Amino acid sequence: MTSTASILARLVKTAVGSSVYAALAFLGAWRIDWVRGWIYAAVFVGVSVAGSLIVELANPGLLAARAKGLRKDTKPFDRLFYGLFLPLIAAYPLLAGLDGANFLWAPLPGWTLYPGIALFVLSSAFGTWTMIVNRHAETTVRIQEGQTVISSGPYRLVRHPMYLGTVIGLPGTALMLGSGWALVPVVLIIALFVWRTAREDRTLQAELAGYSDYAGRTRFRLLPGVW
Repeated sequence: MTSTASILARLVKTAVGSSVYAALAFLGAWRIDWVRGWIYAAVFVGVSVAGSLIVELANPGLLAARAKGLRKDTKPFDRLFYGLFLPLIAAYPLLAGLDGANFLWAPLPGWTLYPGIALFVLSSAFGTWTMIVNRHAETTVRIQEGQTVISSGPYRLVRHPMYLGTVIGLPGTALMLGSGWALVPVVLIIALFVWRTAREDRTLQAELAGYSDYAGRTRFRLLPGVW
């Protein structure tokens, strides 16, 4: 059973990590008197901590496993994915700050803040739901010892619901921070997730017992009704 101290430690790490990431937007903006920036930071940190608390209580140990990152048996294609993904995801809030509060190359209207918040919260809820039902939901693609097919919860909708949640939430930062140019890395990151989904799905069908049968029942990999 997870102790209260370990839960608090995990929540503190989540709060610090998400705060540092949110601060990248202020670095790009080069100012702190930015209302949209502070709203974004509050939403980002708030949903990150809330989601972590729920997962820590519902599926103890998963967040610690996810924090380990790349493993020795992480698939080579996933190492390539991270080599491309990490620079893009780091540049995303920086570019949003540069555009949305500094140079104003392609500012978005104020009303876009609200759908941005909605997308971000929906994304977090979907990702949290996925981690509640799947104790194997690590951050890298590998076949884990004792791994089994999960077909309940969001896995009834698509075969890769964690990625669907990510895709839903990606535009949220650009919309909250009012940056049109920040949608450019969003498109690139979504393309990376589509590629990763295809490679991971082939891997699971070839190496995870029962996955092919599950894929026959749950038709769509990433986007319900589309693909």
